[in-house]
Amino acid sequence: MPAPSRESPLLFAGPAKQFAQERARKTYEGLVEAGARLFAERGYDATQTPDIAARSGVSVGTFYRYFTDKMEIFLEIQRRQLARAYHEVMAKLGPERFAGVARRPAIEEALSVLLENINRSPEMQRVFLEMALRDERVAALKREFDEVSHRALAALIATICPPERVADPEATAYIIHTAVVECAISMSGARGAPPVSRERSLRAVTEMVYRAVFGSEEPERGGR
Repeated sequence: MPAPSRESPLLFAGPAKQFAQERARKTYEGLVEAGARLFAERGYDATQTPDIAARSGVSVGTFYRYFTDKMEIFLEIQRRQLARAYHEVMAKLGPERFAGVARRPAIEEALSVLLENINRSPEMQRVFLEMALRDERVAALKREFDEVSHRALAALIATICPPERVADPEATAYIIHTAVVECAISMSGARGAPPVSRERSLRAVTEMVYRAVFGSEEPERGGR
């Protein structure tokens, strides 16, 4: 079976935005950065387009030359964050990483990258999850991210595990992904202070994933 693809349709939801002038590109990026900070600080409802424009140092009219409303810029911010998280985590999950004795470190490293992405802005993660319950466009984006992640993880499990060890890679991937993302969100503090330390939590999640995929067996040195 071929190795899982690391390409994500999240990056190809539409053509890359082109700008005739570098100044226009910088204005666009400045609005995105300002929006990300404000949504994280205030939440979605309390952030208005004049706030984003003011934080970016441009007029409201300039904002509307680049975005139709605050939902459009919110979705752009989330697409970028989800795509970054996907690619940074998948870069740590190549099948070659699980060919020897370093399975646990590989799993822990990938989980650390996921946690780092969420830790960059647990406040924004909280806003994203809230809006996914309220707005179908945000919910669709979350579903797309989850589905892409499930497929990639299922392909990885099918590649590195014989069927007698994991009979249903798709279901196993779904459960692991759901559990790990929920744990990472909780560990980041997005839902309040976690009851145990990050280090203890990371070790426990690593062990959970290891046992779900490999059982309790340890590979021989130089073997799979």
